[in-house]
Amino acid sequence: MECSCHEKALALDEIARKVAQCTKCPLFKYRRNPVPGEGNACARIVFVGEAPGRQEDLEGRPFVGAAGKLLTSLLQSIGLSRSEVFITNILKCRPPGNRDPRPEEVKACTPYLDAQLDVIRPKVIVCLGRHSARYLLGKVGVHASSIMRIRGKPYRVKLWDSEVIVLPTLHPAAALYNPRLRGLLEEDFALLGKLVRGERAKGLDEFF
Repeated sequence: MECSCHEKALALDEIARKVAQCTKCPLFKYRRNPVPGEGNACARIVFVGEAPGRQEDLEGRPFVGAAGKLLTSLLQSIGLSRSEVFITNILKCRPPGNRDPRPEEVKACTPYLDAQLDVIRPKVIVCLGRHSARYLLGKVGVHASSIMRIRGKPYRVKLWDSEVIVLPTLHPAAALYNPRLRGLLEEDFALLGKLVRGERAKGLDEFF
């Protein structure tokens, strides 16, 4: 029997509680606040980024800095709001200096992400950047060596015994550092908009 949204929300709260108590890697020593993620417990779409940044660490919420503002704008461009989706990261604590996640940190932290996805059971997972794409596509044997090679390409995969579309794209921060990438990010979100509306996109049949 499928869980209700209330039951899913309670389960996500329990995962967040475990994240707040986690000491499985050294990052807990440096954080101000854990950032487990937020959004709709019954979301059809989950966005997975890399790790919290400075502002996220201060507020305990994902994507609230400059990259988060761009993400919110991109969502609005395809008729979505943050309240309709779920937003989280591979790592739940900020790495010092916003450095890349280390393999041992990913290994320690991703069981929380796996548990969140298992509770939500989204139809689409959008990987924001190479780290989340590498982890999530790696679960189904897809090697994601370069985000530029795979971005904008939907993968229909089996996760938790359900069919899911995994859509890799650029991290919004990349478009802030290099404005020339903004158009590519907008293209990928336009494709996401087609998926949401159930249109055919890049050979995919209606999914919702």
